[in-house]
Amino acid sequence: MMRAENATSTVDGNVLAGLLAGVLDGDVTTLVGVCAGCGAAAALAETVVEIDEAGAIARCRSCTHTLLTVLQEGDGVRVVLGMLRELRRG
Repeated sequence: MMRAENATSTVDGNVLAGLLAGVLDGDVTTLVGVCAGCGAAAALAETVVEIDEAGAIARCRSCTHTLLTVLQEGDGVRVVLGMLRELRRG
């Protein structure tokens, strides 16, 4: 497990581009999310999503906690993390 006191170096957030490329590329509906509320693990495709013209709220199918919210803002998108404890490839 990664712990701050074991870090060998500190850099800026640009390093995340390479680290997250393997997680966020391709079909995101196959990514497995783990709910911090109940611990359920399921593909994002299995979440319950409430959607309107402004965005979408993805809820845990097991306990209904909000895992994440996707908001459309002009030409961009903002993702607000809620009770999403972990996100990984299946």
